[in-house]
Amino acid sequence: MTKEELLEKANSLPLAPGVYLMHNKDDTVIYVGKAKKLKNRVSQYFQAGRGHDWKTHTMVSQVDRFDTIIVSSEFEALVLENALIKQYMPHYNILLKDDKAYPFVRLSRESYPKFSIVGRPANDGAKYYGPYGGRMETRSALDAIRRALRLPTCNKKFPRDIGRERPCLNHHMGRCDGFCRPEMTQEEYNRRMDLAVQLLEGKLRLVTAQLEAEMLQAAEDLRFEEAAAIRDRVEAIKVLSKRQKVISGVCADTDVWGLYLQAKCCYAVLHYEEGQLTGREAELFDASALEDEGEILSALLLQYYGGRSALPKEICIPTAVEDQEVLEQLLAEKAGHRVSIKVPQRGERAQVLQMAADNAREEAERQTTSQERSDKTLELLARLLGLESAPEWMESYDISNTGSDDIVASMVVFHGSRPAKDRYRRFRIKELEGHPDDYKSMEEVLTRRLTHYMEQDKRFLPLPDVFLIDGGEQHAKVAQRVTARFGLSIPIFGMVKDDRHRTRALVTPQGREIGIQNYQAVFSLIGRIQEETHRFAITYNRQSHGKSVRGSTLDEIPGVGEARRTALLKYFKSVRAVKEAGVEELEKAVPKSTARAVYQWFHPPEEPVESQEADSL
Repeated sequence: MTKEELLEKANSLPLAPGVYLMHNKDDTVIYVGKAKKLKNRVSQYFQAGRGHDWKTHTMVSQVDRFDTIIVSSEFEALVLENALIKQYMPHYNILLKDDKAYPFVRLSRESYPKFSIVGRPANDGAKYYGPYGGRMETRSALDAIRRALRLPTCNKKFPRDIGRERPCLNHHMGRCDGFCRPEMTQEEYNRRMDLAVQLLEGKLRLVTAQLEAEMLQAAEDLRFEEAAAIRDRVEAIKVLSKRQKVISGVCADTDVWGLYLQAKCCYAVLHYEEGQLTGREAELFDASALEDEGEILSALLLQYYGGRSALPKEICIPTAVEDQEVLEQLLAEKAGHRVSIKVPQRGERAQVLQMAADNAREEAERQTTSQERSDKTLELLARLLGLESAPEWMESYDISNTGSDDIVASMVVFHGSRPAKDRYRRFRIKELEGHPDDYKSMEEVLTRRLTHYMEQDKRFLPLPDVFLIDGGEQHAKVAQRVTARFGLSIPIFGMVKDDRHRTRALVTPQGREIGIQNYQAVFSLIGRIQEETHRFAITYNRQSHGKSVRGSTLDEIPGVGEARRTALLKYFKSVRAVKEAGVEELEKAVPKSTARAVYQWFHPPEEPVESQEADSL
């Protein structure tokens, strides 16, 4: 993709949190980043004039395409970025390539289970919750749960240490109910731990309602310090509500499907491996022949997994399919292990399913919005110009000159609403003599262009649907005469500019103006074409003029070769300074004979030569 195409795609992204993956031409992931607002962040990479540092500039120069994954919060984006960097190890990512991981809460599997904080889940039969934002806040939240439910925080091991010694200070301060005492039962301990698990699962109302009631009662009893302490516990517990779906304990080896069925249909598949979201695939498809969502899913599942050798153990889909058991059997035979198809209705799987649906919707809207906008603009342009159909190819021409020399022309090609830079062409005007003449220059350029077409030169095939000429009615008439001479009938329009040098209207060779300023999309498209054509022409003119000024004038002087010309320009910096210099000054840069030859070239022989030799005669 070109930088213009990448910028257009970036501008169509939503203002939503997510992760973006930059790919090079080999389809290798070279950078993974996160964004609070994808559109704003990704578009910055491809905007002209952005002050990127060397590393970013180098990375952007290698980007061929990018993918995005939409998530529901900045925290999810952070966790997903971390996971994807560890998976792909992109060349231009540095900070997160270490073994750092976000903390999980582990609940051990024993008669008196305990909580601990670990870096990553393990296959040890324990239960894991998270990940969470940081170890400090996770530890604070766990302490808050223990205090709220008056669970032990000491290092005693139950049931071994029950009754061995008197309760610790925490019991006397009311922070623990003293489960080391014989009167406290294992059943009560496990009941409290079940409540703690509910908090970890996001069910805060049970505990927070009780704590808030205690807080209000303490405030009414003028126990303000205690009320403040309870308030802090409530706030600490609420930290655990920072749930996310990027890493899911219930999605060990799972594909999660999202569908979007509107004018354009799209599916998105989120791939989870060992509980981590490792990738996303999204693609538009045609479902015009299928009306039932279950039928659509059934057909997609068969086609999607039919050509794959590695299949997940679980597939989550948004709606049930009629032949679910048959599909499971077919996929199991292909995979060599059981494949379960589920339709989650609630819980963590349902949340992940919603994220997949959001990704399908965003991808469909991004692609269809851009394409449909382009199609509608071209259709409106066709109606304004009286064309039978929307133009697929458009060619635009402009003339640029610096006096009678260095007259050049540009041919810019647009495929739909996008520039086709591989089809751009430049022309140096050869046949014009005397003063500049835009009409004759345009006639020469179009004659040469159509001659190439008649000779079946592949660089000039096919013919455009429309010619756009930078200029007014007379320029359009010249173009029409040239096409008629070749027996061709191509719609031709001149681009008429306003005082700010912007195209305000199109004009036919017959002089009929077609206003476009009231049609913003068309006005913007024609303006882009006109600006691009002018830019391409003026750039070529400056290159051509620079070469002629720097080289040809001095090269024509007898006795001045490349070395002498380089020496003169190095000393005087410009041809004009060389022309205004006297012989003595010229001798500082080149030998005396060359200095006299240069001076006499710029000053006719009848003029006196100002030098020491002339004064002595």
